[in-house]
Amino acid sequence: MSILNHYNRHAKLLACTLLLCASLVAHADDVKDANMLFKQGQNNQALDKLNGYLANKPKDAQARFLKGLILAEQGKTADAIKIFSALTDDYPERSESYNNLAVLYAGQGQYDKTKVFLEKAIRSYPSYATAHENLGDINAKIHDRTLKHDHSNTPTKLAMIQNLFADDNHNKESAGRNNSVPINPAEASQVNPAEASQASAAGDHDKPVSDVDVTTIKDNTPAPTSEGASKKDNNQEALETVKAWAAAWSAKNTDKYLSFYAKDFKTPSGEDREAWEATRRERISKPKNIKIGIGNMTILFIDSDHATVNFRQSYRSSHMKDSTNKTLLMVKSSDKWLIQEERSK
Repeated sequence: MSILNHYNRHAKLLACTLLLCASLVAHADDVKDANMLFKQGQNNQALDKLNGYLANKPKDAQARFLKGLILAEQGKTADAIKIFSALTDDYPERSESYNNLAVLYAGQGQYDKTKVFLEKAIRSYPSYATAHENLGDINAKIHDRTLKHDHSNTPTKLAMIQNLFADDNHNKESAGRNNSVPINPAEASQVNPAEASQASAAGDHDKPVSDVDVTTIKDNTPAPTSEGASKKDNNQEALETVKAWAAAWSAKNTDKYLSFYAKDFKTPSGEDREAWEATRRERISKPKNIKIGIGNMTILFIDSDHATVNFRQSYRSSHMKDSTNKTLLMVKSSDKWLIQEERSK
């Protein structure tokens, strides 16, 4: 009899386990189905699926993140902000929710809040390309408003991240970027398209030191504390390095220009460092003259030895000109600031 009871208890336990597994699979399918419905534009149906799922698993991060996206798409900005804010509290190391909060605030014209959350996104993941590009756009927007004395809250469009906790999400996002910069239409006929694309992606610009135009440099470092003087010096050193880099480029001094790149510099297309340097030497030496303009420069320190510098860069040479938002990821090595990564938009 005791053996039969033991068998019955074992059978019941097995049945409960199977039911639990089936339930977990069904819930996972609900999130997957909701994501598919969202991508198809069926937001109400997707929201119904998610609400049913979250009733049983209210802390599920991916489901909450997806719900925030749907609410944002439906124009329910306040509700979406609540969801992404809660996610930043629960997962402060993830940059996606910070970025999406920034996008929502930008849509309301609240650019100060937008900058705060984009900077938080970059602090949590310094190589986060979307956040860097969004920050560059916001800085340009604020700069334009200042120049025009226009303080209206006209919204600006930034890129929202569509997925949380995806496998290798940041690497895929960075690797898939298109870094080409449009060429001035009036001069397009004078430029080889392939050469122009490569030049823009690599950040091609040069002419004499006196032609470097650096304007509207903003100091975004924290307010000085007991160690404020050293922070101020660090800030000035990094900014001066960027200006010297642009000056060397303008002067067509390739040896000095290349000396600003760290040994572990991440080449734009993942090519061999030696091959990249050879290409840069060729492109810098080819034009008769080059002029670099740097404006609206801002700097964000990740820590005392790592900084992100954003600015608007203009390039003019004897055969082409363009303008782009530029981001430099910089590292301090042996008391010298060097470029680890360079991005253009």
